[in-house]
Amino acid sequence: MRKGFQFLAGTALWFLATVAFYVLSVRNLKVDVVFYSALGDTALATMVAAVILFWSGFFKSLTKFEKFLSVLLWLTLGYSLAISLPTVIDRSLSIYILEKLEQRGGGIRQDAFARVFTEEYLREHHLVEVRLTEQLESGTINLKAGCVKLTPKGASVVRFSRFFRQNLLPRQRLLMGAYSDELVDPFRESTDSPDYRCQ
Repeated sequence: MRKGFQFLAGTALWFLATVAFYVLSVRNLKVDVVFYSALGDTALATMVAAVILFWSGFFKSLTKFEKFLSVLLWLTLGYSLAISLPTVIDRSLSIYILEKLEQRGGGIRQDAFARVFTEEYLREHHLVEVRLTEQLESGTINLKAGCVKLTPKGASVVRFSRFFRQNLLPRQRLLMGAYSDELVDPFRESTDSPDYRCQ
């Protein structure tokens, strides 16, 4: 019982530290990539909570191994939080659709969604600038003389993602009332020689 209470107290301390670091960073610091920033905040909070956990007499009934497992759990929870909240809300097209429906009085004609995405979503969320910035900061692309090029790291990511997409995504996925395998190879019907390639 005492160990459980101490673990919960440590987890509450970690959570409060995570929220505090996150709020401070998003309000006061320059953020390059939302996900990386949130990960940094949870890593800092975990370090602070770990120092208190290992050196405070309050947690003396927990063994070193139990303290180590607590820290691992906090890191895992922090990763989950960083992906599930700020990153999803920042990036999710699904969230955007719900927010756009609410902005437009609760409803939008289905045949207008392609226009909403191309004319409003791209502009309102600065989608091109944000995604290119994230890829530049991740080292998966570089930008030279107005040409965006894939780096070796980016090529590795693509090899993995294409393999996963073609072999481990659902082959019968529901798309507006019909099951289809189109998303396992979305480039199946792409233009062979588009005019936007770099020279």
